[in-house]
Amino acid sequence: MSTIDLAGQLSSYTGRLLRERFGRGPESVHASIAKQCIALHIRNFIGPVERFLLSKEEEQAFRYTRELLMKSLLPELSSYLKDQLEIEISELFYDWGIHNASGMIVALIKGGEAFTDKYAKQDEVHNQINEVSSKVQRFPDITTSWWINPRTLIIKREGIMIPLEKELIDLGYENTLKTTKRKMEKRYLETTTIAPLLGKELADIYVDWDFTKDKSVIAYTFN
Repeated sequence: MSTIDLAGQLSSYTGRLLRERFGRGPESVHASIAKQCIALHIRNFIGPVERFLLSKEEEQAFRYTRELLMKSLLPELSSYLKDQLEIEISELFYDWGIHNASGMIVALIKGGEAFTDKYAKQDEVHNQINEVSSKVQRFPDITTSWWINPRTLIIKREGIMIPLEKELIDLGYENTLKTTKRKMEKRYLETTTIAPLLGKELADIYVDWDFTKDKSVIAYTFN
């Protein structure tokens, strides 16, 4: 099966899975597949209850609800990738753009770290990402990045957590920590010059963490 066929099949499955779990499907799901990862860009995906929560400025309640549902959904997605598409996943990351009801799921492919891509201005991009990381948590041990399609840049960081964050997680504050870090980091990421540096117009930024493995993935989307 070609990559295009795989992407189409994966998009359909993900849309159906979201509809079953959330009671309402997204307007569209666009899947992109590379050697390093799979990215699922979800557009116009929000239900009446979630819209009500956001209208009352209950962002944390919205994210907590999504977190619970996604934790039950992601193992199914991982199994589907392995059993039906023969793609084995090492980690899954996701984030939601509340302002436009969009979302991004990034699935890192097992063994994908062996593939590296070089592109124009990559070092400058990494320098800016590392600078933001050092302000919010700490300078990453490793930063890698690649284009998964002409409009989506994926950035992976490893080794960024500080001792205070680990203590908060041990005390059960993982959701609060993640919500706070998202707000802070996106605020800093939006001030970078990465989009003009790459000759692009910024559309969205998605960011998530795997606290257990001390990894983070950022997805930049451009118009």
